[in-house]
This record gives sequence, structure tokens and C-alpha cells, in this order.
Amino acid sequence: MTDKKTRVYFVIDMKTFFASVECAERGLNPFETNLVVADQSRGEGGICLAVTPKMKAQGVKNRCRLFEIPKNIEYIIAKPRMNKYIKYAAEIYGIYLKYIDKNDIHVYSIDECFIDATDYLKMYNLKAKEFAQKLMGEIKDKLHIPSTAGIGSNMYLAKIALDITAKHSKDFIGWLTEEKYREKLWHHKPITDFWGISKGTEKHLEKLNIHDMFDIAHADENLLYREFGINAELLIDHAWGRETCTIKDIKNYKTKKKSISNTQILPKNYNFEDAKLVMKEMLQTGCYRLYKDGYVTQLIHLYVTYGDRNKELVKGSMRMRETTNLYSIIEGYAMQLFDKIVDRNRAIRKLGYDYGDLKDKIYESYDLFANVEKIKKEKKLIESLLNLQDKYGKNAVLKAMDLQENATMIERNKLIGGHNSGED
Repeated sequence: MTDKKTRVYFVIDMKTFFASVECAERGLNPFETNLVVADQSRGEGGICLAVTPKMKAQGVKNRCRLFEIPKNIEYIIAKPRMNKYIKYAAEIYGIYLKYIDKNDIHVYSIDECFIDATDYLKMYNLKAKEFAQKLMGEIKDKLHIPSTAGIGSNMYLAKIALDITAKHSKDFIGWLTEEKYREKLWHHKPITDFWGISKGTEKHLEKLNIHDMFDIAHADENLLYREFGINAELLIDHAWGRETCTIKDIKNYKTKKKSISNTQILPKNYNFEDAKLVMKEMLQTGCYRLYKDGYVTQLIHLYVTYGDRNKELVKGSMRMRETTNLYSIIEGYAMQLFDKIVDRNRAIRKLGYDYGDLKDKIYESYDLFANVEKIKKEKKLIESLLNLQDKYGKNAVLKAMDLQENATMIERNKLIGGHNSGED
């Protein structure tokens, strides 16, 4: 195999993916069409999940709200269709698989993939840029989806080439080596354009009089380790354009602790009791997921964000006596925790939970007073419910609480990733 130091990585990203899919479905060119993907049923405050490149050229930003689009721009509003976007993403992945082994592909998001192209350049007798263009061209010809690409001597540089330099290239391809990175981007601002540097990290660095990657590369390493701990190693390596992680490393990585979580932004400010109802729905769905995946838990985390001006987040956790996935047991603990951490007199806009320290179901345990027959009966009921949902859809079987006025389960079951699936 080729040495790591001479590897060639691609990151290929679909340009304004959701908007491009909607244009492709309508036979339109996203570079010539004003189109946004948004759910009008959520009102003028609805978020645009994607806007076409033509809209961007007119100053309209991705993830803006409908009311923020200038009134003088005429545009098409396409309702999100997540199932449609997933199908397109699968077809794009299929194009990659025609030329590249799956072990050399890392799917980073629905519209972005890392590819280790090193061993395929000689195979197809192509230079790196030619191979990237071949893949991008086939996606364009078959699916009418435009894309951009970053090429780098490591995964980090490929990502930076995509995020920062590709957009300024006529062929939408950026290419960086460590030397080119230091020459072209060491003084690039804002520093948040670099993968992994958040607004919080930027502010922290500014306090140290560090404003760009050059400053990080030449800062006192002891100072960086004192301020950022082990994360300083990543900051320093990336400042020099170094990255040792490979796609093989990613595929071999296994987390020590497992958890499942979910959050929900409510359609309006909810009072305490209505928010509690929705939290119950969410927790129950989480229990079904635990059961289906063969996990049990003893640890619950709850998160609640208030809907007033401060948008304050409160959170709490509780460890149960039992190790289980049964909602009938988890509900009692969770509602006790909810009552403890949430102010009954404040409006609530966002809810979240996390089941932590997941274990295999063989570690399920109850106290000596548990009703074994009741537990067996509940499990049989869950098995039947999950079978019906698999066959007829998530709304095939509902609880009475799901039918209450401010419950959200029925509508949430129609969504994928919190957005309209595109199917009734």
C-alpha cells in the first residue's frame, strides 16, 4: 500500500443539495433558478433548509428564514422531501461504488463524502483532479446535481480545500498540500472557516491574542495545552496542516460508551403540562428504539430550553435502580426529574433527552419486588406494536396521549430528521 504521507484524499460535496434536487426534479438549473426549500406551513419564520446558488448570489443565506428574503426577489418555495433526498444520496453513493471500494469511502453527511483516492489513480491511469472531475461529471450527467470537491494530502486538507478554496475556483475544485496550505491560508480570516474551530474557540483564542492559523502554529505550545487541554494537539496539528487520521481509522473506531438521544423544537411555546406530555411521547419512542436495538439503560438525562427571551437551558440526570428499556419503569423516574428541574411558570420551546451508558439487553435487571409477569406481558405488547409499525407505518398504533391537542407524535412520525419526508 502507498505510504500515508503520499495519500490523496477527496471530499466531494453536493452543491446546495436539497435545492439542487428540487431543481433537478423540475428540470431547472440551480444556477439560473430562484428556489428555496422550506415548509410554508411553519409561517414566515420557517427556516430555508437550502437555497439555490442563484439565490446565494443575490445575498440570500442558507438557513435563513422566509421573512429575511428580500421582497423584490421572486422565488419558488419547495416543500422539503427528505425521502427524495435520501434516494438521491443513495444513487450518488452508488456512483462512487462503481469506481471505489466501500472501505475507502466515508459518508460524512447526506451530501458529503470523504474518499481515499490514492490507490485508484494508477488503476484508472488518471491524475487526482481528473478522477475527481470524472466522479463529479457522472453525478452531474446522471442526476443533474452540481458538486464541489476538495483534494488534499490528508483528510483535513481535503476538507479545508473544499470549504475554503474550492468556492473560488472556476472548476469548483480546491487542492491543498501542507506547503500550499501554509502559503495560502495561514493568515486566512475568519478563523471559524476552518473545520473544527467554533465561535467559542475563536473567542478563547482572541483572548490569547491569536487570530489566525499562523498565530496558532507559532504560539507557545505550553500555553495552548494549559488553555485547551488535549484539544491543543489537534489545534497545533491543524495549524500546520497535519492530520494522521485515515478512513481506515474512522471505520475501526468504536466508542467506549453508547447512548441514544433526541431533541425537539416545539411548534410554539408550551406550558409545563403540555411540554411534559411531549416529553413522555419522546421518551416512549426512545424506549422502543432501545428495545428494538437490544439495549438497556440505567441513566437518564433531560434537557429543557425555555421559550422566553433568555432561551435558558436547564438540564438534569437521574440514575435508576433498574437497568431496563421499559417505558412503564423509565417514565416514573423521568417525570420525577422533569418536575424537579423545570419551572412550572415558564414557557417551554425545546425538549431533549439522552439515555446513557447503554448496555446489551443481557444486563437487564430489576429489584426483588418487580412483577415478572407484568414485565413479560409488556414485552409481548412492545413486540406486537413494533411489528405493526414496521408493516404499516409509525402511526399504525398510537397511545391515547398521542391524540391530545398539543401532542406532537403523529406529526413527528411523518418527519425524517425533523423535516417533511415528502410522503403522506
